[in-house]
Parts: sequence; structure tokens; C-alpha cells
Amino acid sequence: MKAEYDFYHARRGAVAVAPGKTRVTIRLDNDVLEWYRKQAEEHGGNYQTAINAALREQMSAENGALERVLRRVIRKEMLA
Repeated sequence: MKAEYDFYHARRGAVAVAPGKTRVTIRLDNDVLEWYRKQAEEHGGNYQTAINAALREQMSAENGALERVLRRVIRKEMLA
């Protein structure tokens, strides 16, 4: 009897490589990961993409972007 699939030349590892992405292993708190997974389940999308977006937002905040926006909003509100 011949096997349906032949894995003789198969290799372990990632099936596809995503350009511009690096596979890493990090440890996230369970509640954080559960929250992102729940958001993805309820609103669609991918929890990994959402985590990536949150990290990018933090990068922008670190570069002062958030502070500049907050200062502009506060000035506008004080003049009103």
C-alpha cells in the first residue's frame, strides 16, 4: 500500500516568510493577550496586527507626537 503523502524531503520550519516581518518569541501577560484576542474576535481583524498597531502608537507617543497633539487640544480648549 502506497502512502497518500510523501514527507521524505520535507523540512521543518515556517511555511511562508512574510517580507518586512521578523518572527520573535515574547512573553505577554495572559490578560493582555486575551483582551487582544477577544477584540479581534468581536470586531474582526487579527490580534497580532492589533498588538503591532499598539506598539507603533507607543513609538509615535515616544517621539513626542502625542504630546504635541495634547498641547494643541488643550490650547484650543483654553481659548474657547
